[in-house]
Amino acid sequence: MDKKLFRSLLLLITYAIVLVAVIVKLDEVGRWLGGVLGAFQPLLIGAVIAFILHRPCNFFARLYQQALPEKGRGAARPLAAATAYLLVAALITALVALVVPELTHSIELFISNLSTYAANFQELFDWVVARLDLEQLADLDLSSGISESLQKLLNGALDALTNTLPHLIGMTSVLVSAVVTGVISLVFSIYMLSGAPRLTAQCRRLVQAYLPQKAADTVLFVTRLTSDTFTKYVNGQMVEACILGGLCFAGMCVFRFDYAPLISVAVGVFALIPIAGAYLGAVLAVLLLVMIDPLEAVWFLVFLVALQQLEGNLIYPRVVGTSMGLPGIWVLAAVTVGGSLMGLVGMVVSVPLAAVAYTLLKGDLRARLAASRPEPPAEEDPPQL
Repeated sequence: MDKKLFRSLLLLITYAIVLVAVIVKLDEVGRWLGGVLGAFQPLLIGAVIAFILHRPCNFFARLYQQALPEKGRGAARPLAAATAYLLVAALITALVALVVPELTHSIELFISNLSTYAANFQELFDWVVARLDLEQLADLDLSSGISESLQKLLNGALDALTNTLPHLIGMTSVLVSAVVTGVISLVFSIYMLSGAPRLTAQCRRLVQAYLPQKAADTVLFVTRLTSDTFTKYVNGQMVEACILGGLCFAGMCVFRFDYAPLISVAVGVFALIPIAGAYLGAVLAVLLLVMIDPLEAVWFLVFLVALQQLEGNLIYPRVVGTSMGLPGIWVLAAVTVGGSLMGLVGMVVSVPLAAVAYTLLKGDLRARLAASRPEPPAEEDPPQL
């Protein structure tokens, strides 16, 4: 038998055996993969932090290279990484100092007025039942039901706190583990961010050394495309969330809507989720305001729809730039599938992954169509008379 054919058959049989073993022991394989990912968790978190901060770090590195003398330009990258981390720490501190007190006040005010809001909601429900002649719902007492549910919730929280006191050592160990993981992740991100050019060059040489030329070019192209797509997506979503949350807060203060800090923070956070985030933020805000005043909830919904249209069609394209070129049906499909597979994380990362797959598929499709079309015949010279 030919050695090449024998090697191909051996690889095929090995692949079939491994595939069957994975399918049969799928649960154990999943647990093993979970353990592997858990072992690499600090490294992965550090890589994510470094990826988010690499663009500000590159900006500061260019400034330091221009400002420092030629002998000191080697320190430009570490100084840029330190500046990026200090900037993030300053922004987080300012955000906490400005938002958290107002947010806490809004939550305390909402809890103190909760019985009044439950009574208002009961009046609204009775009015709807009377207008629609829903006699079977006329005797439903939502106010007492809401109060009982909240009382059960508070009692459950107190019981949970009481029962968790004996397990304080276990909670402390979990907290210590989380702190250690965070510190190690931060150290990894600092190393990755400060040595990003050298690390990128080493990975490129590794790929070129161990892969054929065509495969190496493909891997490098896909990696570069994925990095650019995720960078554009992360920057765009963060800028959009900050702008939308800030405009929502300013508009709610101008129109004197209640709970402006609480609702604005919720709208900005939910804006990080593509497509579904806007609706989730609107539903949460309307459910909060409808217990205070149904008319105020309606006007807020009108205000939020107008604000999202203004921000999405006018401000976002000018500040962030053009979109990733992904059709709307692909975005909706990516968010739906990603949310079903990995929950909230899947909804966030599915859009840039779909954008990368769409770009690769479109390029491959064009290349295949161009290769399948026959070349037009060359025109013959006209006969000489």
